[in-house]
Amino acid sequence: MTPVAEFNLTEFRSIGRDDALIHFENVGLRYGMGPEILRDVTFDIPKRSFQFLTGPSGAGKTTLLRLLFMSLQPTRGLITMFGRDLSQIPRNELPMLRRRVGIVFQDFRLLEHLTTYENVALPLRVRGKEESTYQKDVIELLKWVGLGERINVLPPVLSGGEKQRVAIARALMDQPEILLADEPTGNVDPPMARRLLNLFLELNRLGTAVVIATHDLALMDQIDARRMILTEGRLDIYE
Repeated sequence: MTPVAEFNLTEFRSIGRDDALIHFENVGLRYGMGPEILRDVTFDIPKRSFQFLTGPSGAGKTTLLRLLFMSLQPTRGLITMFGRDLSQIPRNELPMLRRRVGIVFQDFRLLEHLTTYENVALPLRVRGKEESTYQKDVIELLKWVGLGERINVLPPVLSGGEKQRVAIARALMDQPEILLADEPTGNVDPPMARRLLNLFLELNRLGTAVVIATHDLALMDQIDARRMILTEGRLDIYE
């Protein structure tokens, strides 16, 4: 593995943006006429908070993350995103609102015709930023996650763990107010898992609310953070 370089997130991320707040109240979700996947889910994601989302397979973690990312609408209940009722937000405004939420999907969703560098820089290119304003940050972040020598490699050549780190770096480049990560350490070794956790903690220290969905009890035991446990569609919270 490429040696991991030091990366100063304080320099990378500007401070002073509006804080994020999410509120779920008695939220339920079902697909079609099937049973409810989520039932009476109520919780807040406070500003600058850090929490793990866990539970057995099939409990609804990925569905809950999709609601948080605004790619699903609930069947019932209230979701408030950044102080706005999600059901009242026009569809054409959702893409702009999603820019305030970073997400790391379990299936990576990299564009296979783009290099590692191009995949990570994509959110900034889409926003029309000049490459000269972000090139250094992209390279430094890729070095930090151990991909400094894989900058010009296409995704089909990367291992599963390398693809996961590219996906994490891409989610961080847009400097989100909320970061959602679906099993972000599932394909990396323990030392890299710890370094990625430290990266999430540093982002949180600088003001980003973080939600990590994971089955990794050893990872959760490394820090004292709130645990949101889904069981058969119902949510329990342990502070």
